[in-house]
Amino acid sequence: MSKYRTTCQTTRWWFIRHAPVVGAEHKRLSGQNDVPADLSDTASFAGLAPKLPKGAVWIVTHLQRTQQTAMALQAAGAEAVEPEIEEDFAEQAFGAWTNLTWAEIGDLGEASQAFWDAPATTPPPSSNDYSGESFADVCARVGGCLETLTEKYTGRDIICVAHAGSIRASVAHALGMSAEQALALDVQNTSLTRLDHISSGLRTKRGGSWRVVCLNQI
Repeated sequence: MSKYRTTCQTTRWWFIRHAPVVGAEHKRLSGQNDVPADLSDTASFAGLAPKLPKGAVWIVTHLQRTQQTAMALQAAGAEAVEPEIEEDFAEQAFGAWTNLTWAEIGDLGEASQAFWDAPATTPPPSSNDYSGESFADVCARVGGCLETLTEKYTGRDIICVAHAGSIRASVAHALGMSAEQALALDVQNTSLTRLDHISSGLRTKRGGSWRVVCLNQI
């Protein structure tokens, strides 16, 4: 038993969805369009910053809304750490549908019907500016990145400011959910989702186990 305890380590992921994008009231799909964040809700940063651990690794995506949210949290009292940029935690790429509303996509008729029939596995069409990927594709790239960074920073706290899609995909990976099931998860702006990874010991044979500590906590 003592050997099992010494070989197990817990890696704690603190996922935060970025602040709303500027113009969020229009409900357009930002996807991988690099739109800025609306940082006017300072109370949300002031409430969340004291809950975040010191000595953590910080991770953001290449999209400015995650980087701006991280800066706002640090300005509100979280520890000032230079974040690492990890593109694999980026939002789903919506291709030709980027900047459209769901109503506008619905008006495309047959062009969008395949997506409505299988929203988790059907990618939106690509455009000259943006590629399209399915949510199942997002789950695959996020899951691989999650495992790689968990191994790299075993036993550490990792604060990751990311997107609704990549946070849903992370929870799906932890719980073994399908991409379709994960689409039912609600992840609001500046909410906190906590995942723990417990490294393997004598009792496990599959490289450790995951647990969800909280989901979409405001």
